[in-house]
Amino acid sequence: MPVLHRTQHTLTVAAAADALYSLVADVSRWPAVFEPTVHVRHLEHSTRSERFEIWAEVNGTVAHWTSRRVLDRERRYVSFRQEHSTPPVTSMSGGWLFRPLSSGGTEIVLRHRFTVADDDPASVAAVTAALDRNSERELAALGRLASCGHLVDEVVFAFSDIVELPVSAAEAYAFVAHAERWPDLLSHVTRVELAESRAGIQHMEMDTLTPDGSQHTTRSVRVCRDGEWIAYKQQITPRLLAGHSGNWSFADSPSGAVATARHTVVIDPAAVAEILGPDATLADARAQVRSALGHNSRATLERMAAAHA
Repeated sequence: MPVLHRTQHTLTVAAAADALYSLVADVSRWPAVFEPTVHVRHLEHSTRSERFEIWAEVNGTVAHWTSRRVLDRERRYVSFRQEHSTPPVTSMSGGWLFRPLSSGGTEIVLRHRFTVADDDPASVAAVTAALDRNSERELAALGRLASCGHLVDEVVFAFSDIVELPVSAAEAYAFVAHAERWPDLLSHVTRVELAESRAGIQHMEMDTLTPDGSQHTTRSVRVCRDGEWIAYKQQITPRLLAGHSGNWSFADSPSGAVATARHTVVIDPAAVAEILGPDATLADARAQVRSALGHNSRATLERMAAAHA
């Protein structure tokens, strides 16, 4: 029998247990909220259980696995189990628990149980180090967001833009996948450096201009899947954002392709006054981010359509 290894990480934060539970239960927000998470794709979903694919950075590389979770809102507990783990891990399971404290805060407990191939000591050490690093980053992100002084839905939000294109879905996908061409084709993109660490995993650094003329440098990791969609996680974000993830998806229609650009963002409340002025509100920040990101996504797709025409 392989040896079962266990880790536990805890953090006490000045936030309500229900708010923290809701953040962890909504896995669709994870790529924007949690630094290691790149993309999540649901396969099954109900009120009490779900199954999803997840891509996340582990020890400097993007790992991919499939997980099942059971959601227990009454106990404020989320259990998880990987169906298919990334070697050298042969099994991984655990849970999130949120304990309300008499002081009004919450103790977050994150537990993992895992086995590795051949009980290799070096593999055990590497997996433990990755769990320590990622768990501490995830707990810290939860603490910052839940105790920032604003409702989560005022800080975290998602939106989409849909554009019909006179090209096939495969052509639209290729245009986004080959982002190294963008500086020659898109007026708001001045520089792109694109590298593919392995098939379907891209690392991109890009300089863009916003409608007000300011320039931003972003760094992203992207997951490209079978000509159907491209998901990305920004690792360097504009000052107004604490997190940003997105997804391009493409489908054929009788008149061409339908492209959808979806964004999930986390506003940094501390940056609002600095960037937008002393009287700016979170609503102003949401409107600014919605306008800027939506404009760039639409410009990318519309420029492709113009080039095709």
